[in-house]
Amino acid sequence: MPLRVTFVAAARGTALLAERFEDDRPLDQGGWDEVQRVAGALLPLAAAELRYCSPTPRSRATGAALGYAPLVQLALRDCDMGRWRGLTPAEAMAREPEAVDAWLADPRSTPHGGESLPAFISRVGGWLDTRPADDGGRIVAVAEPSVIRAALVYALKAPPQTYWNIDVRPLSTTTVTGGAGRWNLRFDGVPAQGPRG
Repeated sequence: MPLRVTFVAAARGTALLAERFEDDRPLDQGGWDEVQRVAGALLPLAAAELRYCSPTPRSRATGAALGYAPLVQLALRDCDMGRWRGLTPAEAMAREPEAVDAWLADPRSTPHGGESLPAFISRVGGWLDTRPADDGGRIVAVAEPSVIRAALVYALKAPPQTYWNIDVRPLSTTTVTGGAGRWNLRFDGVPAQGPRG
């Protein structure tokens, strides 16, 4: 029986335009409200045998608010962005436009002094491949959208630049099934979040 790993994207802690590299800010009120709107739809995932989360405050808070009591996994941390940590993409572009262009053009580049995109994808994929697979099982992992994008690129054995073409919405779920080195993508959809007011 294959292993089933369902990723839940952490609730947003800031407005999209205020997103930062390696953002470690907690959930804001809007994020808490989003979690409350979808909690009923995501609660069944708490029945997973193993429950994990990224080390970011918003991943931990999202997992706790959903009743998962997840264990923090350092391998599910965001990509190390070196000296760009804490900057918005616009701030990094204003300070180092040529470096940002080089980073976007070549996934292997590390003009920020941190981790390359292939290294990040490999780290997240290594975590995925080392999950216990005895007799199948269900795992839920609350993670930053960037981590889920890296896991999907790894699972699909896609080129690293595919990372830029995957959009992961807050509180969406994505499932991969299989085991080490042989993963399949399963579309679970996004829970209804109700009207925004």
